[in-house]
Amino acid sequence: MPVFRETEYQGEVTWLGHVPADGGSIRAQGVDTLDLTFEGIAAGRHAGLVRPSCSRVKNLHPRDTTIRNTRQLSILSSEEMAGIAAGMGLQALDPRLLGANIILSGIPDLSHMPPSARLQGASGVTITVDMENRPCQFPAREIEQETPGYGKAFKAAAAGRRGVVAWVERPGRLAIGDRLRLFVPDQPVWAP
Repeated sequence: MPVFRETEYQGEVTWLGHVPADGGSIRAQGVDTLDLTFEGIAAGRHAGLVRPSCSRVKNLHPRDTTIRNTRQLSILSSEEMAGIAAGMGLQALDPRLLGANIILSGIPDLSHMPPSARLQGASGVTITVDMENRPCQFPAREIEQETPGYGKAFKAAAAGRRGVVAWVERPGRLAIGDRLRLFVPDQPVWAP
């Protein structure tokens, strides 16, 4: 019996981005394709099998402890991005400013996909969702540079809509227009 259940949902890749490792910000560069390896995106800011721990896991590890990198990719929903923009009073939100790697359309409530959910392309490329990506000050700074006066509204507007972070389970190429099928763990919801 499979451990993962295919859902009725597929997300269409509407935007792809690469955040250079040597850049001083999280600003992404739009690209037509991404070659995903076990380490994520080659020469990407979040590439690697391991990473130094940060404030997100400070109750588990001292800062800068080497841990498994489950934050190789930042995936957002075009629908949720529209909600963030509306909440900020903007017409639209540029994914470059969010440090996004993949923007998907068609998966409702993407930011709350269960941890361990899989997104799989026709080629077999498979991405494993780690967890919700909470809003932080880095995108707010980029937004403020582009549209002064709006950056401070980002964190509140993005709460519950910031997307997910993920890691590469099976390498492959992603291209704009690809469709990713959503698989979720076939288990009951934890309710102690």
